Amino acid sequence: MSSFFIKKKVISAAPNKGDLKRKSNADDGKGRSKKFSKRMDEEISSDSENESADPNRKQQENEDDEIEETPQEKKLRLAKLYLEQLREEEDKKAEQESFEADLIAGRLQDDVLEQKGKLQRLIAKELIAPDPAEIRLLRGHKLPVTCLVITPDEKYIFSASKDCSIIKWEVESGKKAQKIAGGRKGTEARHVGHTAHVLCMAISSDGKYLASGDMNKLIMIWDPMTCKHLYKFKGHRDAVSGLAFRRGTHTLYSASHDRSIKVWSVDENAYVETLFGHQDMITGLDCLSRERCVTAGGRDRTVRVWKIAEESQLVFHGHEGSIDCIQLINEEHMVTGGDDGSISIWTVNKKKPVSTVKQAHGSHGNTGLEQPYWVSSVAALHNSDIVASGSHNSAVQLWKCGQGFRGLEPLFSVPMTGFVNSLKFSNSGKFLVAGVGQEHRLGRWWRIKEARNGIYIIPLKRQAQEQEVVQ
Repeated sequence: MSSFFIKKKVISAAPNKGDLKRKSNADDGKGRSKKFSKRMDEEISSDSENESADPNRKQQENEDDEIEETPQEKKLRLAKLYLEQLREEEDKKAEQESFEADLIAGRLQDDVLEQKGKLQRLIAKELIAPDPAEIRLLRGHKLPVTCLVITPDEKYIFSASKDCSIIKWEVESGKKAQKIAGGRKGTEARHVGHTAHVLCMAISSDGKYLASGDMNKLIMIWDPMTCKHLYKFKGHRDAVSGLAFRRGTHTLYSASHDRSIKVWSVDENAYVETLFGHQDMITGLDCLSRERCVTAGGRDRTVRVWKIAEESQLVFHGHEGSIDCIQLINEEHMVTGGDDGSISIWTVNKKKPVSTVKQAHGSHGNTGLEQPYWVSSVAALHNSDIVASGSHNSAVQLWKCGQGFRGLEPLFSVPMTGFVNSLKFSNSGKFLVAGVGQEHRLGRWWRIKEARNGIYIIPLKRQAQEQEVVQ
């Protein structure tokens, strides 16, 4: 113990060569340690740089570590994904089926309301008066246009005239597609077509048949696509003044100046039956999808609803003069016009008009001897609140029906010179077509020389979407 302390004192007092050597070795060890530490720091920083330079590899390694799973776990995971996809597809399919079901239900409801005559689309307030520059005149007839029809697809218009011809027009281009020429009187045996004034036309709802009637008591059936003559119906004893196909069928109703209505089956090229009741020549006829038709009785001043299946008729009174035109608005309501200058709205539930506008197109003549302008044509956009009327006061007038078809309010008028002998709305309501001539379709009481014989296509534009109400 004592020697240890002595030695320590000696070492601290005078270091020898061995001590200096050990110290030198220690210093060398420290240097080597510093160099090793520095080298280790460089290696670590180099590894860090490599890791930061390639993070994707590290992420991939981590993902590989995480994705490592057994075959059973992989099967389970894929099965869950497949079930999830099936569930999503089923949800989408259910949503689509629900949407289609709602759409079909809405259409069925509209069909039911339409059959009951309670569907009224309120679009009158959205109509904009057309720019006169947008109205097109199509000319091709030599004499006044008496009647016209629009094909269900709205691509073509057929017009007929006192020149005995029928012209097929393209709506988009305004060009003549085809023409069925009229023949001269006395050439009936060899001419395929009309040889007398054509007074009325009708086209089936599927566009398969076109019917036309003339002053020679004949009804001709045509193929609208080719304008080929198919059949000729004989039976009326005077001029055929009205034609209409029952919607969804090929049953044809015809009215005549012989005061009768006849029913025909065009598919079978056959006559079915005759209905009597009017006391004067029938001037107009219309029909929709029910097994019934409506007629205007001219100077017997009656409107009649013919229930074909029940073999009965309803008689309505209201005009003060001859009723010259009639059109159904829906299955329960109709509009008429007459030479007393008035327009009336009717419902099948009342014997009198629910609404009447007198002198709808004004009057003419000297003071104290004024006469109303005759209403020579009416039209209605089916299941809506819009009707139109024509006269020879240089304008076509559009009207708005009130709620429940009570009341008529003028919307706007479209300038048009001549007798407006026929008016038709397209099914979509995008345009209105007017057949115009220098003379009235049923006679030659006046002649307007400055008028042009032809058809006018009037575009109807709307501001916003239509609304529907149930009456």
